Amino acid sequence: MPVDQRDEEERTTEQSAQRVEAAAARQRVPSAFDLAFLSGVENVTEVILVRHGQQTYNPNGTAGDWVDPPLSELGQQQARLVGMALSTEKIDAVYVSPLRRAFDTGMEIARHHRLEPVPVDDLREVEVFRDVPPDKSPLDVLGTRALTGARQRFIHEKSWDVYPFSEPSHEFRRRTINAIEGIIAAHPNERVVIACHGGVINVYAGHVIGSRFDMFFRPAHTSINIMLAGEGIRALNRLNDVHHLRTGEGSFYST
Repeated sequence: MPVDQRDEEERTTEQSAQRVEAAAARQRVPSAFDLAFLSGVENVTEVILVRHGQQTYNPNGTAGDWVDPPLSELGQQQARLVGMALSTEKIDAVYVSPLRRAFDTGMEIARHHRLEPVPVDDLREVEVFRDVPPDKSPLDVLGTRALTGARQRFIHEKSWDVYPFSEPSHEFRRRTINAIEGIIAAHPNERVVIACHGGVINVYAGHVIGSRFDMFFRPAHTSINIMLAGEGIRALNRLNDVHHLRTGEGSFYST
């Protein structure tokens, strides 16, 4: 057989094998792992939860000072870096907490995709000490002993309910999970970014994995956390990814 003819037959055979393999892949029945973790299946919504950048923060300030502080200089750099990290992804919508630190972080992400961030009030952070007068500090109202006791309880229980004058944990969970599920319902088979807060990320991720804690991990500033949603299933895909904060100029990591 001439060499050219043999080469042509080999190419034809290889192409036929590739078509058979492609057809088999399309017809492959998803495994239990695929279905449980929504890997390699169709009609999945990807929810990218991004914590805001570092905010200006005075631990000895009043309750009012804690509610809506702006991004610090480091926080602005972190927001810029996470925006760049997600700039090459296909993003269909950006939702944000209305609080400045989250809103401005979301803006840095949205601008790369020519999107307008959509504020959702129920994505705001848990309101710890919300009923303390805004011109007073929790220490002023509770005293050292009660405040120390609440902090000690949080270390072990990781529940917002240990803090007096605060938003109840069940209310925070309800509004947060409902808000994110509403966003998922509005974006079937799309990729959505939600710029929000550490407490919000913990509540929804904890809901997905069945954690009993209000906070089961500490998200870093502008960390990327990914949940998948489809066919009534919710799955954790990525947690506390901060690769974008380690650059040739140095590390911009903070918690």
